[in-house]
Amino acid sequence: MVSNPMNKFSRRRFCAVSVAAALSSQHLAWAATKQSPFAMVSAADHDRVLRLADHWLPEAPQTITSFHSSRSPAGPHDFFSEADYFWPNPANPAGPYKEIDGKSNPDNFQDHRRAMIRLSQAMPALTAGYVLTKRKDYAHAAAAHLLAWFVTPATRMKPNLEYSQGVRNGGPTGRSYGIIDTLHLVEVARAAGFLRKFFTPAEWADLRSWFRDYLLWMKTSEKGMRERDATNNHAICWALQAAEFAHLDGDEDTRAEVRERFETVQLPMQMAPNGSFPRELARTKPYGYSIFNFDAAAALCWSLGQQEMVRFSLPDGRGMCKAAEFLEPYLADKDKWPYAHDVQHWESWPVRSPGLLFCGVACGREEYLALWRKLDPDPTDPEIIRNYPIRQPVLWV
Repeated sequence: MVSNPMNKFSRRRFCAVSVAAALSSQHLAWAATKQSPFAMVSAADHDRVLRLADHWLPEAPQTITSFHSSRSPAGPHDFFSEADYFWPNPANPAGPYKEIDGKSNPDNFQDHRRAMIRLSQAMPALTAGYVLTKRKDYAHAAAAHLLAWFVTPATRMKPNLEYSQGVRNGGPTGRSYGIIDTLHLVEVARAAGFLRKFFTPAEWADLRSWFRDYLLWMKTSEKGMRERDATNNHAICWALQAAEFAHLDGDEDTRAEVRERFETVQLPMQMAPNGSFPRELARTKPYGYSIFNFDAAAALCWSLGQQEMVRFSLPDGRGMCKAAEFLEPYLADKDKWPYAHDVQHWESWPVRSPGLLFCGVACGREEYLALWRKLDPDPTDPEIIRNYPIRQPVLWV
């Protein structure tokens, strides 16, 4: 067992808690007249959840073993994908592909990722349907997806991402950046916690073991550690995965480590004083990446400590409430966006932001919640779906 770093109450932590306490008092006054987050989300999403649950109810599980690529260096149980932004290099057509940031190559193999995204749409929707109605057919259908992906020997995925986002024609067969592909398991892990009674003890132990093994790979492999140490959205997404996978397995030591890292490394490194994320603004899709990192960071904070953690801020005020303050005007009206437009998919943003929900509740901002209700919760653009891993907020509140 490792020591809990949160037991160290530094001056920085004291100042941060003082700021959070001030915000908390404001929030409590606001929240006294409001319905609970669960009641609010349930009311907003009830019909949508049942529509999606009914859609997925007759659909059978589909895992990566249903798809094969001749370019995969691995076996049928190994997740394999190719890097989105890599294209043939005109200067060396037979050599490794060349990166063009922000422009996705439609010819790359993505069937395993699509299967995982399908899982992330179907299984949480069925679970949300069960949460709202207690219909056991929804729960059994959701459990069947988990068994197929993580337990059944013939169809399960191996608990690593050694072959994710490789580069064709002699490039690396897998890269640390590929770990972001399993961001689509975050809500799956969250949803699994609602279904424990629908598994046998052995099945539940095997399910937890898969996420435990995958988390260990994330924490100790060369690719995993490199992704953890990234300086942009990749590190935030690593942390969100680690937090939720550890939550499913009851690993509070890892969750404490993730929280300490967010507070002392990621937040100070990534957020500017105005609440923006400069590393995302520097990309060729600054609008989409700013939204994506905001949503992932807000979800991370909610996972680690719900409202208290979302309200956490550094002594200079940087935190998720500041991030929401920066981004919300551009979610409300992207014509006001003062930075470059995204090179692709500009027209498909924004969609319903989970960050708006978490920050609206935690920071006491009704206007964020009103905007959250207005935005589209079910985008159809595959690029947006790829960057939209939290679709059933009723499972989070």
